[in-house]
Amino acid sequence: MAMRACRLDKDSCMSKSPLRTIFAASLLCAGISTSVGAVEPGVYLYNWFGFIAPETPKEFEQETGTSVHMDAFDSAEIMQSKVMAGRTGYDVVVATSNVLPSLIQAGVLQPLDRNQLSNLSHIDPDILSQVAVNDPGNRYAVPYLWGTTGIGYDVDKVKAVLGDNAPVNSWDLIFKEENISKLKSCGVAMLDSPSEIISIALHYLGLPSNSRNPDDYQKAQALLLKIRPYVLYFDSSRIDSDLADGNICAVVGWANGALAAQAINEKANTGRKIAYSLPREGALVWSENLVLLKDAPHPKEGMAFINYMLRPEIIAKSSNHTLYPNANKDATEFVEQKLRDNTWIYPDKKTVATLVPLEPLPLKLERIRTRVWTKVKSGT
Repeated sequence: MAMRACRLDKDSCMSKSPLRTIFAASLLCAGISTSVGAVEPGVYLYNWFGFIAPETPKEFEQETGTSVHMDAFDSAEIMQSKVMAGRTGYDVVVATSNVLPSLIQAGVLQPLDRNQLSNLSHIDPDILSQVAVNDPGNRYAVPYLWGTTGIGYDVDKVKAVLGDNAPVNSWDLIFKEENISKLKSCGVAMLDSPSEIISIALHYLGLPSNSRNPDDYQKAQALLLKIRPYVLYFDSSRIDSDLADGNICAVVGWANGALAAQAINEKANTGRKIAYSLPREGALVWSENLVLLKDAPHPKEGMAFINYMLRPEIIAKSSNHTLYPNANKDATEFVEQKLRDNTWIYPDKKTVATLVPLEPLPLKLERIRTRVWTKVKSGT
């Protein structure tokens, strides 16, 4: 899984681009209180960068007297390898749904004591059941935020290249050479995320998005290599700001990134129109979840923090900040109306039915997928 909330690196906050600076400052530069290397008491959180409302840690400390110390990661692979090694010093970690089975099997998580989670009743049971696919019985994880992977695009630039009938509601926009070859002139970029891009390619080919057949990955590789010459780059940290700035015209990315790019252009009055599509063939859906490490130095404080994040008015702040929907059925009234009414972020039930969930793969197939991704990125 690629980087989630902070899709710009920290140095992007120093960028000279006005749009990039606004984007970074308003959404991403939330600030990290201290590193896990410190010995101060409190809750130690390992999270995607910027993937929490900036005021929440301080408010938790004010209410409980317990400080929150945060470290950030920019890929699920980095998080997983670090947590698997053990003795991280972290208490609470944010884990993507398809990573949960590996963490559970490795024994690095501890079951959550429901007696300490008085706010668990606020979680949407439908989302909880989806998480149960990767966490049977919902023993180890509670859903936090969720989202989709689809197509973000510059309306006017795509129209100028492909005309009024550009297939923006289909993966044909990206995977048909006749389309992407023309879009190369205005720039196409993708997430640096094998689990997402390869799953999308498999689904587009009519194959299981989490196929257990090694031969299917060769077919996905062939498709991706065919369009590779027309992809400007694979970089999860740049696509949203570059779309906002007008440096590229189409991305395979996340809904909230497109929404942020649109809002920035509206605020800056650039006249640029950004849109987001959940292709009719089906886009990806995933969730991020709160887990407690088995060797957590401060398990009691960690559980208190997880329970705090389950409060509707608290989780809504992180939705409003990151532009991601949350898993809390009682938080809707606290989410900004422009966000909860936006179908990019909260799609209707008909669209939700077309979404394809991320699932884990056996280690052998994970290695195959990694090799495919290496070849695709290098173009060889």
